[in-house]
Amino acid sequence: MIKFIIKGLLRDHHRSLFPILIVTIGVWMTVFMQAYLSGVFGDMIDTTARFSTGHVKIMSRAYAEYADQVPNDMALMGIEQIMTDMQSEYPDMTWVKRINFGGLIDIPDDEGETRSQAPVMGYGIDLLSPGSTEIHTMNVVKSLVRGRMPEKPGEILISDLLAERLEVNLGETATLLSSTMYGSMTMHNFTVVGTIKFGIMAMDRGAIIADISDIQLALDMEDAAGGILGYLPNRIYDDNTALGIVERFNQQYEDEDDEFAPVMGKLVELSNLGEYLNYAGSVSTIMVFIFVLIMSIVLWNAGLLGGLRRYGEVGIRLAIGEPKGHIYRSLIYESVFIGFVGSIIGTVLGLGCAYWLQVVGLDISAFVKNTSMMIPNVFRASVTTETYYIGFFPGLFSTVLGTALSGIGIYKRQTAQLFKELEV
Repeated sequence: MIKFIIKGLLRDHHRSLFPILIVTIGVWMTVFMQAYLSGVFGDMIDTTARFSTGHVKIMSRAYAEYADQVPNDMALMGIEQIMTDMQSEYPDMTWVKRINFGGLIDIPDDEGETRSQAPVMGYGIDLLSPGSTEIHTMNVVKSLVRGRMPEKPGEILISDLLAERLEVNLGETATLLSSTMYGSMTMHNFTVVGTIKFGIMAMDRGAIIADISDIQLALDMEDAAGGILGYLPNRIYDDNTALGIVERFNQQYEDEDDEFAPVMGKLVELSNLGEYLNYAGSVSTIMVFIFVLIMSIVLWNAGLLGGLRRYGEVGIRLAIGEPKGHIYRSLIYESVFIGFVGSIIGTVLGLGCAYWLQVVGLDISAFVKNTSMMIPNVFRASVTTETYYIGFFPGLFSTVLGTALSGIGIYKRQTAQLFKELEV
């Protein structure tokens, strides 16, 4: 019977072509949008974890309260002992210390007078220790535009755009003007050995990268840091795992009244990405529902039109004694075949477009020139396991629902009227 139905659909394009096109278009859009949203929010999570919060982050309670202001006067003390304890308790995780700081970068002329000056956002990370993971985590080597990596204390990297604006050359001296952990003003000389471009406008406008030991010396932050970042195994964020680690850590210090006692937070809380992720999930669900609804209505109408065109066929089948339920089921089988074929074609097209956007990307740098968020300049789609099957939900469900609604009319046909209809 199924073989007979499939042959009928293949031979009569009027019964299959239009519904398959509708399903294909809907599935195509569903698959592409799912991959696009996965890529956009995946990039935001990865970028935020790499450059800002890690998967979990330990700070002092006072620092955590004003973290947006980067208050290094409220920095976390005794970080070496904390890192040792965390590495012992969670050996599968990667723990790193960082210092974020702000200030002015001053480029002197040959006489030592200010030639150019600009505000900067600085990162003190572990650049010089053997086996440091920070270079890979922040993708520093691949971000180099000119020059080389720092190889000894006192060397820094600055953003390429900032270097062009300040007209600074490699090998020149740059003076950092900032405030120490204790509130006093500090000036520290560095040598510019390279320029970088991360592809994140918030950093490319004016970031400098220095070894954390140099920054601790410059800001009087011995055995202190703005925070300790932890990364889960394989650098893959899992909210439930991160939540368990955070709750376990904070329970150890919940009875302390010291405002400088350590406290841990997870990525989605520290970066406010939780709302965005919930939004992404809601958008995906709503998108699938809308496509199912729209395609069901269109296919319902197509089924009604097809029913009118096949009015005589259904009448003959009823007249020769075929049960109404059997006819109804045969229409459902037809819709399953149409939905399956349309879903396959739409999924292939959607995957093709998603893969193209994953490789090429969409440049949005013109729209994020003034943002302070850690948003990459190029958005890319991400083909995940879900991308391969999500299109089958609206593809199959909508065709079956549309046929089920339009096929109800079969049960309203009166056998007594069939002979009169056949005579016409």
